[in-house]
Amino acid sequence: MTAQQWRLDAISNNLANVDVDGYKRDVAVHKAFPELLMRRLNDDGVYKHPFGSADMAPIIGKIGTGVELNELFTTFDQGAMKETENDFDLAMDGKGFFSIETPYGERYTRNGSFQLGKEGYLETKEGYPVMGENGPIQVKANNFMVDKDGQVWVNADFADGNPNRLVSKENNPWANTVLLDTLKLVEFEQTRYLAKQGSSLYKSTETSGDATIIEDGRRPKVVQGFVEASNVNVVTEMVQMVEVNRAYEANQKVVQAEDAMLGKLINEVVRV
Repeated sequence: MTAQQWRLDAISNNLANVDVDGYKRDVAVHKAFPELLMRRLNDDGVYKHPFGSADMAPIIGKIGTGVELNELFTTFDQGAMKETENDFDLAMDGKGFFSIETPYGERYTRNGSFQLGKEGYLETKEGYPVMGENGPIQVKANNFMVDKDGQVWVNADFADGNPNRLVSKENNPWANTVLLDTLKLVEFEQTRYLAKQGSSLYKSTETSGDATIIEDGRRPKVVQGFVEASNVNVVTEMVQMVEVNRAYEANQKVVQAEDAMLGKLINEVVRV
């Protein structure tokens, strides 16, 4: 019953966050307690044979002793792309994470629903700056674009002496533009062991390994004007919720039946 409660908590959390951009569903995995071997009691002892000896009580089967929660892990399957036509919204098609600077250290997210901060920095809804490979990214509304490689381009007039080279109209849809920075997109050795921190943020752990910048050629495609929806399937989660409720009720009836038999044993058999 406790194992089913853990499953229900995970499913409820998934359904509660179905509309959160970049949310990844949790899955509760269980394992069985050690199984007990069953032998015939009336054949106890050891018998001899030409090659040694053996138990006279053969194993006739196994009996389970219950289940327990093994781990609660996150599945990072790709979510659907939702068009917003908002220049500050970014989505990744492929494996990877945006890097976010927070007061608690660098954190990581798949939620690309960003906004323009008071000081002109690209930020999350909580006000945490989005990191480029050279630091926080500072832009202006309607004056920047992000290409599929995660490179941030701005009008040269806003570059303020940025030393990066200017790009002609033949290489870029904007004339007189400059490469400001490149989004810091990272990956991990063991993504499933990242720890959720709330607000769609993840923290690296000792098991997941430290974040490493994704090399060119393996970087996910960045799409501007889109956000990644959650990877929660409402129908699947509702079906699993029904299964959990039925399993919980079945186990509950077993406990009630055992309690009734024990009460009958104490109140009737022992009294006789």
